[in-house]
Amino acid sequence: MQNKGLIKFFAILFALVSIYQLSFTFVANSVKSEAKAFAGDNPDKELKYLDSIGKEKVLNLGFTDFTYNEVKNKQLNKGLDLEGGINVILQISVKDVLKGLANNSKNPVFNKSLADATANLEGNKTYLNKFFEAFEANSKGSVKLASPDIFANRSLQGEGGVDFQMSDAQVQKVIKKKVDESIESAYKVLRERIDKFGVTQPNIQKLGETGRILVELPGAKDVDRIKKLLGGKAQLEFWETFKIEEIGNFLVASNEALKKTEIKKTETKAVAKDSLNALLTDNAKDSVDTKKGNNPLFDKMLGQGGGPVLGYFAPKDTAAVNAYFKRADIRVLLGADQHNAKFVWSKPTTIKDAKGKDIEAVELYALKGNRDNVPAMSGGVVTDAKDTFDQLGKPAVSMQMNSQGAKVWEELTGRAFSQKGYIAIVLDNIVYSAPGVTSGPIAGGRSEITGSFDVAETKDLANVLNAGKLPASADIIQSTVVGPSLGQAAIDAGTISSVLGFLLVCLWMVFYYGKAGWYANLALLLNLLFLFGIMASFGFVLTLPGIAGIVLTLGTAVDANIIIYERAKEELREGKSLSEAVVASYGWHGAMRSIIDANVTHVLTGAILFIFGTGPIKGFALTLLIGIVTSLFTSIFIARIFIDRNIAGKGDLTFSTNITKNWFTNFHFDFIKIKKFTYIFSSIVVVVSLVSIFFVNGLDEGVDFVGGRTFQVKFEKPVDATVVSDELSAAFGTPVEAKILGDDDQLKITTKYKIKEDGVAIDEEVNQILYKSLTKYFPNTSYEKFINSFDGKKIGVVQQSKVGASISEDIKTNSYWAVLGAMAVIFLYLMISFRKWQYSLGAIAAVAHDVIFVLGIYSLCYKFMPFHMEMDQHFIAAILTVIGYSMNDTVIVFDRIREFIIGNRKGSFEDIVNASINTTLSRTLNTSLMMIIVLLTMFIFGGESIRGFIFAMLIGIVVGTYSSLFIATPVLVDTISSDDKHTIEDKHNKAA
Repeated sequence: MQNKGLIKFFAILFALVSIYQLSFTFVANSVKSEAKAFAGDNPDKELKYLDSIGKEKVLNLGFTDFTYNEVKNKQLNKGLDLEGGINVILQISVKDVLKGLANNSKNPVFNKSLADATANLEGNKTYLNKFFEAFEANSKGSVKLASPDIFANRSLQGEGGVDFQMSDAQVQKVIKKKVDESIESAYKVLRERIDKFGVTQPNIQKLGETGRILVELPGAKDVDRIKKLLGGKAQLEFWETFKIEEIGNFLVASNEALKKTEIKKTETKAVAKDSLNALLTDNAKDSVDTKKGNNPLFDKMLGQGGGPVLGYFAPKDTAAVNAYFKRADIRVLLGADQHNAKFVWSKPTTIKDAKGKDIEAVELYALKGNRDNVPAMSGGVVTDAKDTFDQLGKPAVSMQMNSQGAKVWEELTGRAFSQKGYIAIVLDNIVYSAPGVTSGPIAGGRSEITGSFDVAETKDLANVLNAGKLPASADIIQSTVVGPSLGQAAIDAGTISSVLGFLLVCLWMVFYYGKAGWYANLALLLNLLFLFGIMASFGFVLTLPGIAGIVLTLGTAVDANIIIYERAKEELREGKSLSEAVVASYGWHGAMRSIIDANVTHVLTGAILFIFGTGPIKGFALTLLIGIVTSLFTSIFIARIFIDRNIAGKGDLTFSTNITKNWFTNFHFDFIKIKKFTYIFSSIVVVVSLVSIFFVNGLDEGVDFVGGRTFQVKFEKPVDATVVSDELSAAFGTPVEAKILGDDDQLKITTKYKIKEDGVAIDEEVNQILYKSLTKYFPNTSYEKFINSFDGKKIGVVQQSKVGASISEDIKTNSYWAVLGAMAVIFLYLMISFRKWQYSLGAIAAVAHDVIFVLGIYSLCYKFMPFHMEMDQHFIAAILTVIGYSMNDTVIVFDRIREFIIGNRKGSFEDIVNASINTTLSRTLNTSLMMIIVLLTMFIFGGESIRGFIFAMLIGIVVGTYSSLFIATPVLVDTISSDDKHTIEDKHNKAA
């Protein structure tokens, strides 16, 4: 081997760099272990300990040293499925941005186009493009985007803006730029909010041009708090309010009007209805029972209001009340000065019911709106905000306004003082407080927000006000929450499966190849060091599927060695010396061509998986791609160094043991002869699979494909999944699926409740319903402990995820394109490499057979298998991996066919193909056996969350081995023209 010294130099240098990079991970883990031991089970104490030693030196390398904070930043990053934490994808509302750019235009074509774009949004189509398409369809040339009442408004005029003369195409370019600027602004606001929140190693990135932003917060535990922090628009507004005596007559009139449409025709008792006060005062308590069912609006009241508060209602009734007040026949009852009234709610608070029991309620307010629906003053005037405490020692937020805001604030408070009115402080359409003004106008622009806050809420509120408001709403369309205890369990499962897989592969290599197997194992060990070193050096994230990718690398890393060793054995049988056999096996016409072709197909499928995958799937694809590169380097160059050293020394190297030396030699099976039987068998399997998929069972589509929320809930003792499913279905008012996940005391709960509605309030509502429905199973557990993550958590929600309807369409579309794209790219590559389309057709026929076979197994078995077999991103990753490995086996056989055709192999074309399969059978079965060993190890020990994912690959590898032997090559034989066959046979007969 040439340049052996240079290869040794780079190998040693690479190893030293890898050890250096990984040393930070070892030290960081050691410090964390000390902190955990010091703190016991107190996570706050552990965090304070780590903060206190952040600037202390914890690693001394002699020539330099590092503090704990520096070590922590250089360690190998773990994904949320290993570390625990929160991952969300936010969708910045392009619709809101467009409405803002158009100054909330009332143009009917504009607004219809916005609505149509929302209704007709498809997978992988941006909202902006759908809006432009809808506008063109709706306007039919009658209205231009550059109309004065759309985008050619005063705020968009000027340089880089929109003028009246622009065509729609020109306006589209401007609007695209403005939307991009708004998304960039949202990204910066979110970045500032997160930086101030204090999470270790947060990750925030824009996802292409989709208007989506990925946020990963390792170690974050307070689910609702994080979602409010990220999803809150921070739109602070100050509104004047109506008082209850001003709006009371409207409420009474509304209640009377609603009786005509809302009350069912049942026998009810009479009720006094002369005024709102008569219905709500203490004197009316005796008649509560008599009015129940008779008063659609007042029946929902939990208590009477006062001042600016119109009444108290249960949170679950707010949607119904909102619907009442939006009705035209109800709004017409408003007084002349009340037509623009805006009804809003407070944040939840606690009140006493008639029996003195604490209940949750929200306050109803009526804000003094106007024609443009804008507040008396916006929060844009706030220049600084701080969390503080009010005069009663309760948490509050103090604000300082700019000079313009100070002037308006003085006028506003002066008017409230003289009229004995109230000013509502509204954040993201929620009233936080509505104080009166008792000491005259407030000058200087300083004010305070008070309300039912806790300290964390005031810190977050000050944070978002200082960071600024988002240019549009940011809806959480996908989220995953993983508890730290679940992450540790994943690490343990991944470690066990990795170690076992490594040992089994090493044992087999030594058993089958003897001393050469030891050299392959040394190369494999170095390969793992390089793989982890690269991940640590470039800051890549290790995920649970990523660990699966590493374990798979163990099986594929020895594949190149197997190809080389099998070729060397063939060369030795032909009478060559050991050194000659080694040189020939490492040559291009030996094993190298096959190795390159096989691994190119791997790289292509891995790259497609990385491009179309998201989150953990990218981690799987990344480790797979890195593993391919490092395994090629170590298998081809490092193992070769050991082999050459042996040849130069003892020269006693063998590529087999006494037991295995004659395995698969002189093996002559006629694979082509039985093709009719294999065609029939495979056709039956394909037909049965397709019938099951499309007409009988279908596929168990997970939330990744259809949208929904999933909760992994750990109970104190085993529960009946059917009973829990029925209870939750009744609570949510929609079917809820509950399946046992692993042990009988753990369920995977899936619901599509309000999945098409976005907003932090909806997410919290779902969490609350889940908690209240399962309270009897968790009698001593609070809502916070049930929902949120914390170290040592043993019961409650240990993982939760949400996939919104819009992103699920994108995931499904990406999945289809990923599979079709992988097959198309491989078809083209093989056609270029082998220069005949028949090779590509044979390979693709085998791949299509494998994919349908795996889908069929999942369709037929998902209803009764003891583990989950859902169609999700992990399943698509498994399918793409199967495609790659199926191609690997097929390409090795095809390479041998090409070699024999170029050479002087005797016999007919069918004989050449049979000889090609038989002479590569040892390599095919060895590689497949390696893969099956590591996959079985992961299936048994890798953890419940990836069991379905591993099962798909396990079935796929077995079927892929079969198809490469019994489908790909027969299809090649049947599609090669008779003329080509005769040409090949004539050449070989002459050579004979």
